[in-house]
Amino acid sequence: MKFKFPKITIYDRYMFRQVTLASLVAILLFTIVWIAPETLLNTIKDALSGAYGIKTAILMLFYELPKILDKAFPVGLLLGTLFTFDKMSKDSEITIFRAVGMSFGRIIAPVVVLSCIFTLLCFITGDKGIPLAAQKSRAIEGYVRTAQYIYTQKDETGHPLIAVVVSKSSERKLKNVIVLDFSSKVYQDVHQLANIYSAKSGYAYEDHWELNNVTSYNISNEGIYSIGNHLDKMDILNGIDAHNAYTLMSYSTMKERDITNHNLLQYAKLLKKEKLSDEYNYVLNKYLQRYTHPLVCILLAILGCLLGFSKPREQRLIGFTIAIGLIFVYYITLPFFDLLAEKEILSPYITSTFPIIAFTAAICGFYKSKDL
Repeated sequence: MKFKFPKITIYDRYMFRQVTLASLVAILLFTIVWIAPETLLNTIKDALSGAYGIKTAILMLFYELPKILDKAFPVGLLLGTLFTFDKMSKDSEITIFRAVGMSFGRIIAPVVVLSCIFTLLCFITGDKGIPLAAQKSRAIEGYVRTAQYIYTQKDETGHPLIAVVVSKSSERKLKNVIVLDFSSKVYQDVHQLANIYSAKSGYAYEDHWELNNVTSYNISNEGIYSIGNHLDKMDILNGIDAHNAYTLMSYSTMKERDITNHNLLQYAKLLKKEKLSDEYNYVLNKYLQRYTHPLVCILLAILGCLLGFSKPREQRLIGFTIAIGLIFVYYITLPFFDLLAEKEILSPYITSTFPIIAFTAAICGFYKSKDL
C-alpha cells in the first residue's frame, strides 16, 4: 500500500498565505520593538563616536537579529494565527467552513504545517545562527575573551591532587598561575598541602599545560612554608586532564546561547564527569530547551487558532489579552526554571519540558471551553 500525501486544496493555500503574512508582520513588529530601545541607540552612539562606520553599524544590528528571531518566531505565530482566525470569525468565514463539514483539525491543518516550518527555523537559529552571529560580532569589536578559573584534579576516590588557579587567560595564554599540590595525607578531614607553585605565565597546549618562570614553596607538616627551587619550565595537567581543564575554562566565560548544540552537549557531559553538579544541571537544562523551545511554536500556533475562534459579537480584546499574558508568563518564568534546575530542586528534564506540558494543558482547556 502506497502512502499518498493529502491533496492541497484552495483552502489550504488561502489559509497558509493569510497566516504566513500575519505572522511575518507580527515577527517584524516584535523585532522592531525589541531592537529599538537599547540596541539601536547604542549602535548609533558608537557609529557617531567613530567607533566604527555605518557599514559596520549595520552589520552589528544584523548580527543581533538571530537572538531576537529566536524569541520572535513563537510570538509571531501566536499573534499571527490569533489575528487571522479572529478576523475570519468576525467575517463568518469560520462559520462557513464548519457548515460545509470541516472539522477543527482540518481547519488548522495548514497552520500546523506552517508552524512546523517555523519550528525548524527556530531550531536552526538557536543551534547555528546565534553562535555564528556572536562570533562575528566579537570579531568586529575586536573582543578577546579572558577568563579566571580554578581547576581541581582529583583521583578516583575524590581526593584532590592539584588545584590550578588561573588569574587571567587569553585564548591559550595563561598569566599568574598558582598550583596547589596536595599531600596524600589527610588530617581531620582536611587535605594537607605539600607544595605551592607560582608561575608568571604559561600556555595551555592540547595535551599538557606548560608553566614558565616558576617559583616553588615547600609546606611542612606543621604548615610552615619555605621557598624552594626556581624552575624555568614546568608541565602540569597532562593528557585528557589538560584538554578538559581548557574546555571548562573556555566555556565558563561564554553564554550558553553562544555555543552550538553539539558543543553544549559535550560541555554538559564534561561537567557531569567532573562532578560539577550545579553547572551540569543548568547546562543540561539549557541544552534540552534547545529542543523544547522550537516545539513551542507549534503549540502557540494552535493556541492562537483556539483564541481566534470567537462569536461575531465577542470582544476581540479578550483573545489578544490572553495571548500576551501567555507570552509574558512563558518568557518571564524561563529564568525561574533555570534556577530550579541549577539548584537541583527539579530535574532538568522537568524544568525544560514544563512549558510544553503547560501549553498542551492550555490547548485542551481552551478546546473544551470553545466547544469545538
